[in-house]
Amino acid sequence: MLERWLSGAGAGSAMVVRGDESNDAPLLTREEEVDLAKRSVAGDRAAMARLISAHRRFVIKIARKYRNYGLPMNDLVQEGTIGFIQAVKRFDPSRDVRLNTYAMWWIRASIQDHVIRSWSLVRVGTTAAQKALFFKLRRMMAELKGSADALGEEFLSPLAKRFGMPLKEARTVAMRASGLDQSLNRPIGRDDPEEWLAQVPDQQPTPEDNVVAASDRHFWNGLLTRAFAALSPRERAIIRGRYLRERGQTREAIGRELGISKERVRQLEARALAKLRQFLGPQRQGANL
Repeated sequence: MLERWLSGAGAGSAMVVRGDESNDAPLLTREEEVDLAKRSVAGDRAAMARLISAHRRFVIKIARKYRNYGLPMNDLVQEGTIGFIQAVKRFDPSRDVRLNTYAMWWIRASIQDHVIRSWSLVRVGTTAAQKALFFKLRRMMAELKGSADALGEEFLSPLAKRFGMPLKEARTVAMRASGLDQSLNRPIGRDDPEEWLAQVPDQQPTPEDNVVAASDRHFWNGLLTRAFAALSPRERAIIRGRYLRERGQTREAIGRELGISKERVRQLEARALAKLRQFLGPQRQGANL
């Protein structure tokens, strides 16, 4: 995506941002930096490409700190460069600060977001506190040479307080930070070629379950049909309106449709329910339901 964007910068300005290549682009003076930043914000892609080239070594330096997360270095540099472009768009040349100092936060934030997005199909961190805790835990795990299991409550409790979250939430982040997603098609062990997928119970109903469920539906559908036949037309209309619609009708609404009072609807409803209970009761006992 970034290469396609830069390819529109004009002749001699297209580049591919890579993390494994040397960078001989000269450093910029503050005056050059300010001028290029202003031109970049105005839409000059050649100026943006020159800024990126001059700061590439800075982006690579930050990206290298995230090499231990199992992601290609080129991807990390790409994401860092995207963060740098965002920093350029928000950079205020009138302030007495160099662009790389201002851009550092944006570069790190972009790389960290990419790491978290790529870490797991399950969202690891959605808030700033969760993201900060995730990277703190990863650094601690590297120092302890262990997983989240090595981080007991004596570790997590003060961290949860520091980052302003419940201990249970901190445990969840720690569990997700302990390792990358594993494929269910991975063998269980070196001497066991069976895949982990074979250990996952099948939640789908068996053919026998499907036959029993279909038989039950047929039985109860027939029973309800016979039970409704014992009701008067008004009673059937009331039961359908009150109980068999997605949004049940009020007695007042049904009364308007049938031309009777709300109280009369209540009386007919009570009588219909009594008939249904009387008809279905013995059948339910016979079916052991």
